[in-house]
Amino acid sequence: MLLQTSHKTPVGELYLMSDEHILLGAGFRSFGDLTSRMDEADSSREIKSVRNIPIISDLVKDYFDGDLNAMNGIKVRQPGGEFFQSVWKVMRKIPAGKTMSYAELAERAGSENAVRAAGSACARNLIAPIIPCHRIVKSGGALGNYGYGLGVKETLLRFEGALK
Repeated sequence: MLLQTSHKTPVGELYLMSDEHILLGAGFRSFGDLTSRMDEADSSREIKSVRNIPIISDLVKDYFDGDLNAMNGIKVRQPGGEFFQSVWKVMRKIPAGKTMSYAELAERAGSENAVRAAGSACARNLIAPIIPCHRIVKSGGALGNYGYGLGVKETLLRFEGALK
């Protein structure tokens, strides 16, 4: 059985779905948006709405209360090929308050020529902001795109101290 809950944040409602203590989906749209992008084996399971997901809810709250490293302790799982998994792993290593270009992300994920694929991995990320695709920017420093809108990306980067 999957667990789902949502939390009010400074950038809007954050929707969370987990398999016990492993986060399968997080985002700022809706539960339906998350389940529509999850692996079918997970999305077809029974879902129970809860007030809090043990451990995960506390770490999300701690992050938005100012402990910018709190969400690093959340275990995650999402569907995607080997390169996407590498990209998401690299993203999780970007410290709060720092950014990385799409080109550097592709290189660190193992394929410097796969800048577009790295961008696609950002777009397909099902666990934002825990897998912090908001920390990926264009080579010249422009914010680039963000699935939940540039306002949310900018607010998260300011909150983390990456933008003044």
